[in-house]
Amino acid sequence: MIDKTKAAGNKVAGEVKDTVGKATGNERLQAEGKAQKVKGAVQDVTGSVKGALGNKV
Repeated sequence: MIDKTKAAGNKVAGEVKDTVGKATGNERLQAEGKAQKVKGAVQDVTGSVKGALGNKV
């Protein structure tokens, strides 16, 4: 469950960084946002796998 919570936080924070980066023309911030969204997606998958296997992973 913790992975899913972290995933959601990273997805939201990444989306904010990406949007602000686009709006301000800050390519670095935009890239950080995209990377953070990917990190959140990976955590989401990890959480799903752990949940399906009973957290034995």
